[in-house]
Amino acid sequence: MELDRIDRKILNALQLNNKLTMDELGAVAGISPTACQRRVKRLRDDKVIEGDVSLVSPEAIGRPLMMLVSIDLERDRADIIDRFKQAIRRTPEIMSAYFVTGNADFMLIISVKDLQEYDAFTRRFFYENNDVRGFSTMVVMDRTKSSLAVPIDVERA
Repeated sequence: MELDRIDRKILNALQLNNKLTMDELGAVAGISPTACQRRVKRLRDDKVIEGDVSLVSPEAIGRPLMMLVSIDLERDRADIIDRFKQAIRRTPEIMSAYFVTGNADFMLIISVKDLQEYDAFTRRFFYENNDVRGFSTMVVMDRTKSSLAVPIDVERA
């Protein structure tokens, strides 16, 4: 799907605040609210906009610890990778997961309330999984930047 400058302005504005009214969003994009509403619907229907979410503070809900975890699987086989991906999708403590190149097979971002919960998680998710060769954990000291926004060149036609 080709995105024009107006689509890019809409997407950029929605990434920063998805609660904008169609009047406000249309003003940002330089089009009428009705035209803006049609474009937003098309962007959602075409899966350019994958979803609308509210970002929740981990601290506010009692999950202040975040871990970055690199995972090494036993073998590079499609069935092992697919099985691990399915396990990731079923596990609520895993906020984000990436199948990567380099020294690790996966990088995970995990949210827990304390070290005891992380210990229980590692026992259940890593130690009991025969497909996991090893893992390495880094504790997040400070969330310096936390964003889901994709950089959009709004001037590109």
